Amino acid sequence: MQYSGIKDKVAIVTGAGEGIGYAIAGLLVKAGAKVVLNDIDKNRVNTVVAHLNEQSPASCVSFHGDAGDVPTINKMVDFTLDHFGSLDFVIPNAGITLFGDFLEFTPDSFQKVVRLNLQGAFFLAQRAAKEMIKQSTGGRIVLMSSQVGIRAYHNLTAYGMTKAALQFMGQNLAYGLGQYQITVNTIAPGATLTERTAKEQPDYAGFWGRLNPNNRVGKPEDIANTCLFLLSDEASHINGQLIPVDGGWTTAGKYPEDL
Repeated sequence: MQYSGIKDKVAIVTGAGEGIGYAIAGLLVKAGAKVVLNDIDKNRVNTVVAHLNEQSPASCVSFHGDAGDVPTINKMVDFTLDHFGSLDFVIPNAGITLFGDFLEFTPDSFQKVVRLNLQGAFFLAQRAAKEMIKQSTGGRIVLMSSQVGIRAYHNLTAYGMTKAALQFMGQNLAYGLGQYQITVNTIAPGATLTERTAKEQPDYAGFWGRLNPNNRVGKPEDIANTCLFLLSDEASHINGQLIPVDGGWTTAGKYPEDL
């Protein structure tokens, strides 16, 4: 399906150098949007931007920097406005997963998870909302939670807390920003095969395929397609919702120890 309301809109996608963020940026470019791709890895984000611009010239630019740092966030929004003249869509996708036993988890590790996953999303959404209100043209914010923010998972207490908080943040922002025609929704990806998860676990696809009710692992495109819908005019009356894209794992999926 070709969604309306995407063409010529301007988007920021953080953590867009690979995986889900890159898939979202790619679909936005394909749909005719202008996109600022952010990633902390300068070479990686420059490479993917060059690739996307080969497919659709001048459709996107890169902004290298830490998406959890508030001054960097403000510079990124300023850069977007200077380059494209407006800001319509924001997807704070950048995040970090740190495994660790709750009883041994350190303050430093806790701050790292909270800083990027929560602080980065909160202040990017805040700055973006201010600009959208100034423009008086509405906008879309799509937050990125996780199945681990819905169901408990061993050694991911801090990470799961941040992802659960993003869901509630989305509900609160939807309530407060709806009057400005800004919708805020949250996606909860399940086990998704990306460059990162492939490194974390051998046979990631096979392992999680046995845990998911639909017997397969997620793809970045599964998340990206859901995100594109939420950004479109067709989703204009969907606001403050959480949409799991997890093959059914959060309903009754197995845990690793069940295998």
